[in-house]
Amino acid sequence: MKVLHITAHLGGGVGKAHSALCISTDRSIERHYVLLETPRDRRFADQLEATGARLTIAPDADTLAALSADADIVQIEWWNHPRLYAALCETRFPAMRTVFWCHISGLFAPYVPAALHGAAGRFVFTSPCSLQAPQIATLSADVKARLEAIGSGFGFGGDAPERPAVLHNPRRIAYLGTLDFAKMSPDFFDVVDAIEAAPLQVSLWGAYDPQGAVVKAAQCMRHPERIRFEGHAGHPLGVLSQTGIFLYLLQREHYGTAENALIEAMSLGCVPLVFANPAEKAIVEDGVTGFVETDIAAAARRLEWMLENPAALEEIGNRAMAVTAATRTPDISAARFDGVYTDLLQTEKQLFDFRTLLGDTPAQWFLGTQLREPVSADVAQALVRSFSVVGSEAKGSLVHFRSCFPDDPSLAI
Repeated sequence: MKVLHITAHLGGGVGKAHSALCISTDRSIERHYVLLETPRDRRFADQLEATGARLTIAPDADTLAALSADADIVQIEWWNHPRLYAALCETRFPAMRTVFWCHISGLFAPYVPAALHGAAGRFVFTSPCSLQAPQIATLSADVKARLEAIGSGFGFGGDAPERPAVLHNPRRIAYLGTLDFAKMSPDFFDVVDAIEAAPLQVSLWGAYDPQGAVVKAAQCMRHPERIRFEGHAGHPLGVLSQTGIFLYLLQREHYGTAENALIEAMSLGCVPLVFANPAEKAIVEDGVTGFVETDIAAAARRLEWMLENPAALEEIGNRAMAVTAATRTPDISAARFDGVYTDLLQTEKQLFDFRTLLGDTPAQWFLGTQLREPVSADVAQALVRSFSVVGSEAKGSLVHFRSCFPDDPSLAI
């Protein structure tokens, strides 16, 4: 079986997920990865090649079409990357069997264009929380039958210790992940500030902007000394192995699903404290494998309780390890994808017109990530100006789209 993966890149969670899946996959599956942009970091690309997977980087449209024709299944690694929209809409694809593996939740912006659900041979989310999206309820029974969720976040597996990490330093608190309010909750520092217990220190692991909003928010705390910016965690296993409490407070409408850092922390026996957001609630069972709270006051009370009850955390840390080991492994996800591929091979290849599904212009593509309903090219060009005021430079933002298509008139200010 030949599976062609079309992906913007193999960085971050997507690269990590596929490097793990390729190790666990059936050797009868030949995987070929098309990267739409040259990788800045080849770590996961090299790991994939070491398992026997092939790589093609930044092909032209004719090459992409030829590779798709040769594949039994074309798997599109979906998120709101401008290069992915361009590749799909500017390539004359042959008939093909398609799987979309969606690496954003679609619950909030960036949205998943609704037309993709019905067009795909199979549409696979990375979290069951995505099945709660309002547009899913409006789909036909036939389309719903082709939806499912297969996790892309995995624990440390055999590298995990036998005893929970919380035993080593039950009062050590850490956050590891994106240090940007596009993902991290701005309430994070209010929770830490509200704790009466002292001394208290929280280590924040991840790349950060010393002049950015996150650092400024920490500096404005009543107790700024409680926060330490540790920088990029080159060895998350080592950091998390010495962490008791994993303070993973994300903003209410974040785009994530797999939450690799959360799952990795739990696999080591760290006890997580999270807000009651859909993706985190699909991972953490309140009071069983961690704690889920709804607001600043509740989270502060819970964090204080956790600091005062280290013995109670051991049992929760053990359960977090056990549940993660039983449910969050690449072997499980690889086996489920094998089933998807086997079923899909029984179907005929189909022709796709992605311009009909996604739009003709980069402005339409961008607005498809921000609006629940598609708009015409003329309306898109007018609306896109209103998004210029926001000015975010995050991945998938208008700034990102303009950097990929600098001369496109539909994105002109």
